[in-house]
Amino acid sequence: DAQTVCRDSLPRLEKTQDEGIEPAESLWTSFADGRVRLRIDNSCPQTPITVHQMFKDSLEKYGSLNALASKKNGKWEKITFSEYYCLSRKAAKSFLKLGLERFHSVAILGFNSPEWFISAVGAVFAGGIVTGIYTTNSPEACHYIAHDSKTDIMVVENQKQLEKIMQIWNRLPLLKAVVLYKDSIAERHPNLYTMEEFLELGDDIPDTTLDDIINSQKPNQCCVLIYTSGTTGKPKGAMLSHDNITWTSAHCSRAGDMQPAEVQQESIVSYLPLSHIAAQIYDLWTGIKWGLQVFFAEPDALKGSLINTLKEVQPTSHMGVPRVWEKIMEKLKDASAQSGFMKKKMLSWAMSLSLERNLNGSSSSDLKQLWTRLADYLVLAKIRSALGFSSCQKHFSGAAPLNTETRYFFLGLNITLYEAYGMSETTGPHCLSGPYIYRQHSCGKPAPGCSVKLVDKDTEGNGEICFWGRTVFMGYLNMEDRTKEVFDEEGWLHSGDLGKLDKDGFLYVTGRIKAGGENVPPIPIEDAVKKELPIVSNAMVIGDKKKFLSMFLTLKSVLDPDTSDPTDILTEQARDFCQRTGSKATKVSEIVSTRDQAIYGAIQEGIDRVNSNATNRVHCIQKWIVLPRDFSISGGELGPTMKLKRLTVLEKYRAEVDSFYEE
Repeated sequence: DAQTVCRDSLPRLEKTQDEGIEPAESLWTSFADGRVRLRIDNSCPQTPITVHQMFKDSLEKYGSLNALASKKNGKWEKITFSEYYCLSRKAAKSFLKLGLERFHSVAILGFNSPEWFISAVGAVFAGGIVTGIYTTNSPEACHYIAHDSKTDIMVVENQKQLEKIMQIWNRLPLLKAVVLYKDSIAERHPNLYTMEEFLELGDDIPDTTLDDIINSQKPNQCCVLIYTSGTTGKPKGAMLSHDNITWTSAHCSRAGDMQPAEVQQESIVSYLPLSHIAAQIYDLWTGIKWGLQVFFAEPDALKGSLINTLKEVQPTSHMGVPRVWEKIMEKLKDASAQSGFMKKKMLSWAMSLSLERNLNGSSSSDLKQLWTRLADYLVLAKIRSALGFSSCQKHFSGAAPLNTETRYFFLGLNITLYEAYGMSETTGPHCLSGPYIYRQHSCGKPAPGCSVKLVDKDTEGNGEICFWGRTVFMGYLNMEDRTKEVFDEEGWLHSGDLGKLDKDGFLYVTGRIKAGGENVPPIPIEDAVKKELPIVSNAMVIGDKKKFLSMFLTLKSVLDPDTSDPTDILTEQARDFCQRTGSKATKVSEIVSTRDQAIYGAIQEGIDRVNSNATNRVHCIQKWIVLPRDFSISGGELGPTMKLKRLTVLEKYRAEVDSFYEE
């Protein structure tokens, strides 16, 4: 049976690396069926395993525990790890029946759901490669990925996504079938199946056929493709091996203090795009490794329904990208601005005590400590509960740098945001913070067994961040030149980000710009401007290869509830700022079209204050402009996880940039 086959194939791996894994000479490859040499050394000697071996190990420990929960007609429906494993095997057999070839891909296009997870795991069991596609992608962008990754089968959420595929199917000769998992099929089409139909297709494939494929898989082969949203040029498919997935799931999550289910079953809410490495490694793969219970949010989570799901689920740990934490902060600030005088006073009293204790440690007097505890019990605990964080022990932030305003706001609620740093090319997190590894403004330390080094350091100690370890990816699919560019001779992965390390090995990401002949870290400057000017939503430093720095500013505006696009109406917080400066403006357009004197004056004063703290003249902002609309995903300035796409912004507002630097 499958179990004995699995067990018999385990010890073989535990001998030398060469026997269990087909030897591979190179640390990288650009072929889907390539193998790589794993970066195993004394600091990370663990035996490499495949995704299937990881699931089998968890099945023995967590089989009867609930694994996945999704809402159907207002009720949570749950499946256990045993059911999850069986469904994944069923999916694998159906993929084989439909003609999935070894190292070809199954592309999944849709919002997070049990079907997403089962299709992903099934694709890997069947010897394919799982490829997530962003739901915001155009039909052309979908075509590029499906073609590049040799997609044999496409799994899509609903009619809207299906229509994209229908437009391009005739240009995808390898695409054999499409599976629809949420809607019913409006009009029949050959090779189009509902999820129910799909799962029955492979019933006549014998277990032994599937087990033979599973047992032929090696940890140094590719099983996942993550397409980087490509701020420049075509998206690149980052190939991740079984070892990348299984090692990172095991060790990076423990560095962040995620508990195995035998200690305490963690519950998390899955809502960030699974085509992005952060959510995929955290929700899907770590979920299997440590037996987490995953609750799926509603598809409109980021438009506002997430908080309702968090309140219902009360997760034990939660990961957000900075923009998610900022949105929660803005919601709370707006609610507070509308509450009565006493409530406002109580909240600011409680938050200032909490912030002070979190910044200065417990060096204050006994009386002050008592007041702080009281404030937490009377005021802050209620707010955490209203946000859905009553049971939440760990709050993570990743995918982009967190600004100081947000970090301090949450410390004021007695919530520490643990920052992680990495990239698709390091299987997500490479450096992490957690309850035992934390320092203000830092994204923590490399996970045990991983290394970081800085190259080409300047006098301030800023250098390019480079990575080494078992998180480091295999290479870019079909892009040998791009793969060679990111690795140096020794096999270190170069990130292109500038950062510095403190004496204890904590990493600080500072960004990268060369202006006036020196390296200037933009992120701390942008952060300082946002802290000085609460009306500012986005601040972006410009000046790469220029004589001086300038800056784009956008103002905080209310988001359209349906599209999440910024409107022209200023937020409560922004209007407060206007009133304090003596302006009556309530709209972004009023400020920008009239160059509102009071507000432009206040912005200049804020920038002067930031400049007065600059290291030297080159670090000062000489010119700035307020853009007429805040950055957004639909506007192209933000990526799918709300990360600022700097090069796109420069391209889009080229005329404004040129106006800064005209002689």
